[in-house]
Amino acid sequence: MVTVGVLMVLLVVGFIVVKPMYELHYTAIEGLAEDEEKVIYIQTGDKLDDIANLVAEHGFVTKNKFLKYANKLDFTDDKVEPGKYRVKGGMKIKELIYALKNGNQEVKDTRITFNNCRDIYEMAGKVAPDIEADSAAIVNHIMNPETINKYGFREETISAMFLPDTYEVGEWDMTAEEFVQFMAEEFKDFWGDEVIGRGSKLVELDLTQSEVSTLASILEAEQGIVQQEWPKIAGLYLNRVRDNWKLQSDPTAKFCWGDSLRGVQRLLDVHMKIDCPYNTYIYPGLPPGPIRIPSKKAIDAILNAEDHNYYYMCAAPNNSGLHNFAETYSEHKRNARLWWKYADERGY
Repeated sequence: MVTVGVLMVLLVVGFIVVKPMYELHYTAIEGLAEDEEKVIYIQTGDKLDDIANLVAEHGFVTKNKFLKYANKLDFTDDKVEPGKYRVKGGMKIKELIYALKNGNQEVKDTRITFNNCRDIYEMAGKVAPDIEADSAAIVNHIMNPETINKYGFREETISAMFLPDTYEVGEWDMTAEEFVQFMAEEFKDFWGDEVIGRGSKLVELDLTQSEVSTLASILEAEQGIVQQEWPKIAGLYLNRVRDNWKLQSDPTAKFCWGDSLRGVQRLLDVHMKIDCPYNTYIYPGLPPGPIRIPSKKAIDAILNAEDHNYYYMCAAPNNSGLHNFAETYSEHKRNARLWWKYADERGY
């Protein structure tokens, strides 16, 4: 009887000791099917208690159980690593904790994409959903005078540093500062130096990077339909800039009116007379900065502009999206009369 009693005590003690360890090592999380997975995000500054709340909200494991097992596996506040994590159905609680501890299984597949942006605000709005920094933080950091000075821009030209594209940035927990630094490095790589790459063409054109971006932004706004015309229009712009002519580009005047002319196709004389430093109907040379964030392709069109003697352009009267080009003002006036007749007949 003594032997049986001892055995029973050993079994009970063994069960009490072994059961928690068994649960820790072999109990699977709940809330996901075997072939299902869910992405969770740990924010910068989160503590272990925040993670416990997060996994409990997703139904993976109760908060108390998570904290109990985290303690057993030495997962403490100082070992919380912000980032993006993938939780898979069938994972054991132990595997989940090890995945989160010290960022052991942080997913580093984050990419950002932005294009067709009018300004820094639109760009930040497209980037923010894919990284930890929100759009307000991104804009505030970019427009901070210290940031602008650090990278050698002005408030009017800082948008030129952000080149539209898709970028592999790796970690999701990217701050606004890290994003801007990343884009500064991409900007440097894109332009190269004055010996090789695009930087060498700046010397030939006697323009700065920001000035090329400004021209590219006007080019893209002027001709948004037929990109094959870009090199020819770019050559026309450069002819006028070199001779200190007014660019007389409609998009620059339209830019001065803000959203009030959004959707307006036909600008009137009154629109061209607004006194604004960006209005190239009033001021010769280039505007203070880009009127939108230009694409890399538009920048390359400026750098590889056609060499010709055109100084004038007017929309072709055939709804093709193309333009008629002219070397002289008299020739341009004939082209313009054809366009106005075409536009009047269609009620533009």
